[in-house]
Amino acid sequence: MIEIKNLHKQFGQTEVLKGIDLKIEEGNTVCIIGPSGSGKTTLLRCLNLLETPTKGTIKLGKFSLDFQDKKPVPKDKVIKFRQQTGMVFQSYNLFPHMTALENVMEGLVYVRKQDKEASRTKALQLLEKVGLSERANHYPSQLSGGQQQRVGIARAMAMEPEVLLFDEPTSALDPELVGEVLKVMKELAKEGMTMVVVTHEMNFAREAADKVVFIDKGVIVEEGTPQQIFEHTGHERTLQFLNKLCS
Repeated sequence: MIEIKNLHKQFGQTEVLKGIDLKIEEGNTVCIIGPSGSGKTTLLRCLNLLETPTKGTIKLGKFSLDFQDKKPVPKDKVIKFRQQTGMVFQSYNLFPHMTALENVMEGLVYVRKQDKEASRTKALQLLEKVGLSERANHYPSQLSGGQQQRVGIARAMAMEPEVLLFDEPTSALDPELVGEVLKVMKELAKEGMTMVVVTHEMNFAREAADKVVFIDKGVIVEEGTPQQIFEHTGHERTLQFLNKLCS
């Protein structure tokens, strides 16, 4: 489904990603964990081409992009590649002047060029899926943080991406609102949606992930099943990270 080979990303003189190799199978949920500044979010943004890798290769389904230093990727290739992914950000990034329904419809009408009635029907179905059908006509300012994030998930799903990318989707939420977002994500995982999730929610990674990837200082230190990482890791750096979280 997704294959990343020798991926590097440099900002000025700082190399943030130092040769990432990773395979993500279709229908799997992969959780990326690690300390702040380890390169987790940069890796996710490279998968969506919000950041252009310095070098390396990303294959996503039938699409393959080979990055070379200072050589720009043609805009049409970027657009086609991005259409295979849906991104859910830390901040909700909803249009404040649009209702929840209109936020979900936006991409269907203006990117996919679907007629408004068909877009409305699909958007309502997605809002129901994330438990917000009764909030369809509410504006973001009338929604809680957890509700706004669920609208963001519905909006990303509306484009029917091959993979959903989540950048710490609960980090901006009050603790009591985290559960409602994770519940939606767990349901998507059960349904076989391919997801790559940068998260600090270790319980979610334990319960929902097919694979957990621990990144530190721009390299993958260790990857494996949740059981391997959380219960049987033999890597000292992974143990340090997990012990610090639990202390």
